[in-house]
Amino acid sequence: MEVRTQIGDRVVTLTNLDKVLFDDGWTKAEMIDYYVRAADVMLPHLADRAATRIRFPDGVNGVHFYEKNAPTGCPDWVRRDRVGTSEGAVDYVVIDDAATLVVLANLASIEIHVPQWRFASVQERPVVLPDDSEHGPAHPLADRLIVDLDPGEGITMADSAEAALIVGAELAADDLIGVPRTTGSKGLQVSAAIAPTPTHLARAYVKAMAERLTRHHPDRFVTTVAKQRRVGHILLDYNQNMAARNTVAPYSLRGRSAPGVATPLTWDEVGNVDEGHDLRFGPSEVLDRIDRYGDLAAELLTDDPPPLPAVQ
Repeated sequence: MEVRTQIGDRVVTLTNLDKVLFDDGWTKAEMIDYYVRAADVMLPHLADRAATRIRFPDGVNGVHFYEKNAPTGCPDWVRRDRVGTSEGAVDYVVIDDAATLVVLANLASIEIHVPQWRFASVQERPVVLPDDSEHGPAHPLADRLIVDLDPGEGITMADSAEAALIVGAELAADDLIGVPRTTGSKGLQVSAAIAPTPTHLARAYVKAMAERLTRHHPDRFVTTVAKQRRVGHILLDYNQNMAARNTVAPYSLRGRSAPGVATPLTWDEVGNVDEGHDLRFGPSEVLDRIDRYGDLAAELLTDDPPPLPAVQ
């Protein structure tokens, strides 16, 4: 059964709205409703960015896949922008409006991931993703950085919260304003707005911070991906700042058994986490938080972001 609905000034066709996507019985209709209601705060974090989607056509227990190119049958009015990668050109969807968000949700795109750069930062087209040390007029500039705190076995949310506070203090010492959020899964992330900067320099800054924190707190942090080294430690993943990488967007759902959300937090919430709190929020809780607080990640959208400090 198809349903046609008006989203802004666009008419969108929706299908299979009663399809169950999550183990708790949450349906595609409920997912689309969440994205429509969250769109006002979510869209500024998606606009003008290359959107990678994780699609779950048969729900979270079925096959899922990453999708970068615009999907087959995508309406002509959906914005696309080409990016040159090491694997060839990709025609990314750019989510600049609620109608596009709904089109993708209708295709069971539960998760939305975006990079730390926007298309507006590029002087030449098509955009070309640089190697780690390159920069040129067709290469994007990061306007935010991210520190991904990926917990190893044995790490609690209280441990992750303490780690996020340490990262936030490091950023503040460099006059950067950290914005914490959950991943909607098991970890935390801290982002900060920066003046447009070559992506390899943003990565180098976060890498230097991660290595410094690992030296100062060897019992807490690692920068090694190997799982056996991460037991009882938190991986500080600086590679999320590479131009070719993307990170789950604020307010995106996650494809887990029950619908969780990548949820912006206050620092007071992070500081008050105890061993019994997991900082997990479902869609209805997040919508209530939006009504109460507005966009807790709004600092990432500042018109006058600070410059990235030089790497020592």
